[in-house]
Amino acid sequence: MSLTCRRGAPTQRRYAAKIRGDSSPEAGGGSNTVTGQILSLPGVVSGATVASVTTRDRQHGMTDRAALVVRLMAMSSVVIGLLACSRSPSAPATLSWDPKGAASYLDRRIAWWMGWSNAARDHGTFCVSCHTAVPYALARPGLDSLLGEGTSTAVERKLRDNVRRRVRLWDETEPFYADTGDAGGKSAESRGTDAVLSALLLAWDDARSGRLSADTRAAFGHMWAVQHTSGHDVGAWSWLESDEAPWEIDGARYYGAALAALAVGVAPDNYRALPQIQDHLQLLRSYLARNYSTQSLHDRVVLLWASTKFPGLLEPERCQSVVSDVLRAQNPDGGWSLSKLLSRSSEAGVLSNPDSDGYATGLITLALEQAGQGRDAVQRGLTWLVENQRGHGGFWIRGPEGFWIATSQNKHRLPWSNVGRFMADAATGFAVLALTQAPHAELKMASPTSVSIAAHRQRPSPKGIF
Repeated sequence: MSLTCRRGAPTQRRYAAKIRGDSSPEAGGGSNTVTGQILSLPGVVSGATVASVTTRDRQHGMTDRAALVVRLMAMSSVVIGLLACSRSPSAPATLSWDPKGAASYLDRRIAWWMGWSNAARDHGTFCVSCHTAVPYALARPGLDSLLGEGTSTAVERKLRDNVRRRVRLWDETEPFYADTGDAGGKSAESRGTDAVLSALLLAWDDARSGRLSADTRAAFGHMWAVQHTSGHDVGAWSWLESDEAPWEIDGARYYGAALAALAVGVAPDNYRALPQIQDHLQLLRSYLARNYSTQSLHDRVVLLWASTKFPGLLEPERCQSVVSDVLRAQNPDGGWSLSKLLSRSSEAGVLSNPDSDGYATGLITLALEQAGQGRDAVQRGLTWLVENQRGHGGFWIRGPEGFWIATSQNKHRLPWSNVGRFMADAATGFAVLALTQAPHAELKMASPTSVSIAAHRQRPSPKGIF
């Protein structure tokens, strides 16, 4: 099979299942909703049968308790029949996800992060985290448009203002983490990470307006200033290594370099064509090509995503290789597991969980969508995402929030704790990206609370807890 990675795909190739604005059966709308009646189905006890049982029990002198048991058994048959029909693998169903619930969860989580004392940094700023802040900044603008909010929320603006403040005060602010006796090099790692993430988030925001701002140009200037120009990692950046998979581990410099390429690719005003950055870009391309074969599937997927915004970044043969590896890693339920994307040899101590999760499924589905690859796999990934938006219940949920879960690769954490939700933050952000940035899908709103995707149901995925 010949595969060619490209930016987007022909619009005439539509998925058989399209995201559209039908009402969600779960929300009480749509043609599948049963209100005030019991459906009469073949082989199932009907409402009339229940009534006739009530008449017969009186005729035969049944006690009230015995009659109640008979009636309950009859109604149970109705419920079982309905469930059996609803789970038929051959019957198409309308699946829906809740963008408003996702927005509510993401907004609350970033608000908590910005006010958490452990995230606070000098000059009134806070750390821009890979697990909470970055997914939020990338995903939330798509929900703004989908929900018809018209403008950014207050917490979105606060996050962007924080990034701009750190860019403007680059020479005055302290690194995210300082060097200590047992953690030398943290200052340089923090600067490299901060520079790349600042450039990415500001460029991503500028892409909406089509104009490269002065702050974003400054952020890119800081990024190029701390790029390695000599040594083993020439072309890359120092990156935080805290034994926290998948973003802050030994070897995560490649992940950081892929994000730098993504930042350049999404920057408007044809930024990547500027003559003064060509030497830096050549160093970046060389580093990504030179170290490609030793990277985890996770980092190669991030590079695949970046290549859809930065033409020529990934050779066709390597594009075919990463797509093939991704397709082989897909679980039978249609999702992907983060554990399967990580290299066991280089990431010793990483916890293993083969179950599909929201982060891996969202990231891979997004990358394949943008590359125009794996049409059937993408459809199954989208279906998994729509079926596995949790929320609207659970003792760790505050209010009607819709989120996706992922399993920590590092520690067994309490899923209802704020720290225990870090992977759910990333999972929700990337699930939203996959569901809102599909170039093939027709996406529109019928109500401010739900978006539907017509598809054939897959079997429910195993549950995962962070």
